[in-house]
Amino acid sequence: MSVETLKAVDAAPITRPEVEDFLYLEAALLDEWRLPEWLDLFTDDAIYDIPPTDIAADASSANNLFYIADDRYRLGERVKRLMKRTAHAEYPHSKTRHQISNVRILSQEAGLVEVTCNFTTYRTKDDFSNFFFGRLLHTLDISGDDIKIKAKRVVLDTNGLRNQGRISIIL
Repeated sequence: MSVETLKAVDAAPITRPEVEDFLYLEAALLDEWRLPEWLDLFTDDAIYDIPPTDIAADASSANNLFYIADDRYRLGERVKRLMKRTAHAEYPHSKTRHQISNVRILSQEAGLVEVTCNFTTYRTKDDFSNFFFGRLLHTLDISGDDIKIKAKRVVLDTNGLRNQGRISIIL
């Protein structure tokens, strides 16, 4: 057996409360605009995407135009831009509140955990308030000392984004 296999066999399964605590931490970092720390939650090979509202939730960004389809490098560049004063869409920063509910562990094997949950994100900026809602799909890497996000997909349950306008915030 390889070291990874032994580690996966010996590792205690992660519990739903542990996953919830991790998701609550992620939400708090986003609400507090601690985006560099939020970025540290991702693995080096992570992907982050938001498919458009008019295609299947499991569609591939390789074949479809997505609102966001970032690898770890592009996500890092997005965080750098959003933290600058010259990011007019987010300076001053929006005020947000991320709510997480109905957390479920879908599968767990070889140091990876598939998790789904519902979310709502409330955002206010420039005297406008927006409400985003949908489902989050996370692939969490639990093989190391810390939980890390290997993949995150934000599936919006709205018919479109016209009423919400820009999604410069990270959902």
